[in-house]
Amino acid sequence: MATGRTHRPATRSRGIPEATVARLPLYLRALTGLSERSVPTVSSEELAAAAGVNSAKLRKDFSYLGSYGTRGVGYDVEYLVYQISRELGLTQDWPVVIVGIGNLGAALANYGGFASRGFRVAALIDADPAMAGKPVAGIPVQHSDDLEKIISDNGVSIGVIATPAGAAQPVCDRLVAAGVTSILNFAPTVLSVPEGVDVRKVDLSIELQILAFHEQRKAGEDAAAAEAADIVAPVAPVVRGGAAVDRKGPDGDMPAVMPA
Repeated sequence: MATGRTHRPATRSRGIPEATVARLPLYLRALTGLSERSVPTVSSEELAAAAGVNSAKLRKDFSYLGSYGTRGVGYDVEYLVYQISRELGLTQDWPVVIVGIGNLGAALANYGGFASRGFRVAALIDADPAMAGKPVAGIPVQHSDDLEKIISDNGVSIGVIATPAGAAQPVCDRLVAAGVTSILNFAPTVLSVPEGVDVRKVDLSIELQILAFHEQRKAGEDAAAAEAADIVAPVAPVVRGGAAVDRKGPDGDMPAVMPA
């Protein structure tokens, strides 16, 4: 079975932009849903809506893959699933190690979507001696003292860091020294890696802060709209001797003192 060490995705050599690469998993998820419903073809508009992008951007992205669809028919769903999977390197087996088996690490280990997407959790690693040998998601946890041997024995090139922030950089350094060239970092810290090592950071608190910003902006817009709509009702004129007297002063406002 092929491992991550011997095969690398072709996206860099083919010159596919990083923004396009970031959208390919969105297309693949939408296409997989269509495939599961036995939908044979899909238009660019339908697929773009399902992936949450505009159709022009989708067609541009697919042009990098050499897929242009068929006018009046659309895209072949099964072929696109294969094509995008191949570009992302998901037609082979990618052994992954997860370092840090706390609540988050255990949740990642129990995630059932890895295997169906080309990833195999090869090992779970933790620095706590009390965790050694305990099964999580059916996989016994191994001590971090054996990290280098575990990576070598399993041909691992992708590591997941789910440790506390203070331990993340030392773990990262050991992973890189052992031959890991791609890291998914869940620790709330920025990792320093040498050239040639890819790091993707997942920080849930940052994502929530961004959402809080948008919520605050929407609240401000709603308040501004409410203020603009709050129009003061016109003041009724004073009637004296059957004639209406304008209550506005010389500057258009009601005078401070009304004449007797």
